[in-house]
Amino acid sequence: MGKIKMKRVYETAAPEDGFRILVDRLWPRGVKKEAAKIDLWLKTIAPSPELRKWFGHQPERFAEFQHRYLEELKSNPEKQNAVRTVIKMLEKQDVTLVYAAKNEQQNHAIVLKEFIHNH
Repeated sequence: MGKIKMKRVYETAAPEDGFRILVDRLWPRGVKKEAAKIDLWLKTIAPSPELRKWFGHQPERFAEFQHRYLEELKSNPEKQNAVRTVIKMLEKQDVTLVYAAKNEQQNHAIVLKEFIHNH
């Protein structure tokens, strides 16, 4: 089983990243597709547009955001399929969840990584 890692899309891709999966619904601003070196873009695994807008990267909302996003991951069939895709890749190699959020301690990739790790 490979390791699951996280990295901002603005950081340089490295061989030790393994399989790079962009887990944002929108393509990151100012990043060329060639430079991002994304192996797979899983838009469906990202929080719903409504949840993303509600959260607005406001730290005081993170706990509630985390709860709501976990509910989406558990109940939405598209998100469940996307999670299975990540788990299948982890069976073969390391996977890096690539995201654009500025806050490296409070973002959806952290919630997603923990969710995948626990399944």
